[in-house]
Amino acid sequence: QVQLVESGGGLVQAGDSLRLSCAASGRTFSSYSMGWFRQAPGKEREFVAAISWSAGSTYYADSVKGRFTISRDNAKNTVYLQMNSLKPEDTAVYYCAANGYGLRLRLLDYDYWGQGTQVTVSS
Repeated sequence: QVQLVESGGGLVQAGDSLRLSCAASGRTFSSYSMGWFRQAPGKEREFVAAISWSAGSTYYADSVKGRFTISRDNAKNTVYLQMNSLKPEDTAVYYCAANGYGLRLRLLDYDYWGQGTQVTVSS
């Protein structure tokens, strides 16, 4: 069982940066691959980024590639999402999720979810 709590969201202007954190409970955090997803109002939840359990592999949605960086610190049971050059279209609730299978892009592959943190980017 893994419990996830996101933090770091807020209101920023276009071009600014934010770093989201996701703190995980449980001693087996290092065995899970982690992902970040987001959901804008009126839209479906979509994949943003994923990182393997060892941090040896990462994958990004095309819309954030080159601007966002996912990382993890297994000693702190935390995964991060560094978001640079934010755009208004990045406005959404951001969720972290864990899965025990590997680097995955599909929501259905993730077993555990946090409650989300709001990111609002003004133009």
